[in-house]
Amino acid sequence: MAAKRKGKTLRRRRTVRNKATAAGGALAALALLALLEPMWLLYLGALLAAVGIGWMVWRLWRIDRLLRSKDNAWRRQEEITAGQRTLAAIDVMSGTEFEEAVAELCRRDGCTQVRRVGGSGDNGADVLGRLPDGRTMVIQCKRYAPHRTIASREVRDLLGAKVHFTADVAIFVATTRFSPQAEAFAVKNHILTLHRDFFGLWNNGTPLLSLAEINGRGQGETRHRARWKQTYSK
Repeated sequence: MAAKRKGKTLRRRRTVRNKATAAGGALAALALLALLEPMWLLYLGALLAAVGIGWMVWRLWRIDRLLRSKDNAWRRQEEITAGQRTLAAIDVMSGTEFEEAVAELCRRDGCTQVRRVGGSGDNGADVLGRLPDGRTMVIQCKRYAPHRTIASREVRDLLGAKVHFTADVAIFVATTRFSPQAEAFAVKNHILTLHRDFFGLWNNGTPLLSLAEINGRGQGETRHRARWKQTYSK
């Protein structure tokens, strides 16, 4: 009988010890969790911040790529449009539209800071900008009927605009021809003159600076000038 009571007592003690051990372990786990909770929150916050920053970087990269793609597509379309534009289409443009077309051709050839300034009080300039080599340029645009002629006084006005804007290069773009006096004045004062034939080459893809290399070489031989008069005379 005594042995049986003793066994029950031992089992009861073991049960109490087991419960005490379990309770202690639970309390220790809770204490450890309480200590680690701020660190886990810190790690979680850092992880969420990293994910957010990564998403923002990806989003900005994606937007930049889309904008660049649209810009490249626009430039390709502008090149196609400019290449398909005929002199007949140029002839029906308004003066402002012609100035914009000249500005587009400048950008196509790598000119920078190109802007149209034509209008009242333009001081003799229609387009301003920089050539691909960095030199500043001032451009006068005349969308005249082909049978008309650019007089020397109009070229002199461009020389005044070159001085006014302190430009390195002056360019006169026309849809017609220059008088011999106007062409001679331009050559003497280092003004690039793009008469109708040269403008047609430029419009069809010849770089602007390439045309500068043949500036002042005349406006066609006698037979060409005769055909010109026959084609464009009133």
